[in-house]
Amino acid sequence: MNYFVYKGIKSSDMGLRIESKEVFSAPEYDVNFISIPGRHGDLIADGGRFPNAQVTYSVFLPAKSVAELSQKITAVKGWLYSGLNQYHTLFDTYDTEFTRKAVYAGKLDIEDELNRIGVFTISFSCEPFRYSVAGEKTQLVGNGKSLTNPYQFPSYPIIRVVGSGRGTLTIQSANNNTTLSFTAIDGYVEIDSKQMVCYKGNEPKNDTVEGDGFPLLYPGENTFSFDGDIQGLSIAPRWCSI
Repeated sequence: MNYFVYKGIKSSDMGLRIESKEVFSAPEYDVNFISIPGRHGDLIADGGRFPNAQVTYSVFLPAKSVAELSQKITAVKGWLYSGLNQYHTLFDTYDTEFTRKAVYAGKLDIEDELNRIGVFTISFSCEPFRYSVAGEKTQLVGNGKSLTNPYQFPSYPIIRVVGSGRGTLTIQSANNNTTLSFTAIDGYVEIDSKQMVCYKGNEPKNDTVEGDGFPLLYPGENTFSFDGDIQGLSIAPRWCSI
């Protein structure tokens, strides 16, 4: 039986049965085409981004009585409509190699739809990228070693730099080099390229890191080299795809 998991809760545990899913949902790239009189073809105005994607499930909520149905509806609404100020992890049995960051913010007329057809839809607004489950695992990376991004989009890693003192980290890919200088490593410092922060535990460390901006891991091979008082790296690469 197929199911999805949202905020750590299985849809099947909420009594939902999935009828179908838009399995290959993907966002439309943000681009506008501008027509100019007297010119053949349109100009392309590139917005440089993907907007959110919609992931929709058609579900059924079985119940033995009206009272039981009412209780299940109340529970489903409470589950979906809590925590609307942030994204939550969403994954399902249709696409086991990836997760998404999603939030439910749509209209939910469960009673009306159940009365009409017995099936209703749950549609999540998701960040445009799917995140590889394998890419969430932390890997130890030695000096001069590489990680290979298997997808066509740069990823936003979490990098833990271990050491004590000062040092330099360089990441080289086919077309991009990023160098970071660390001025006061105290055991370790972590770099979250998606959130654009450096920290140790709850302590901000942005003022101890200088360089070419927050590193990305580009498609293909990415080679790591470090010097000074840096002793090692551990990296969650966060591979992603559309």
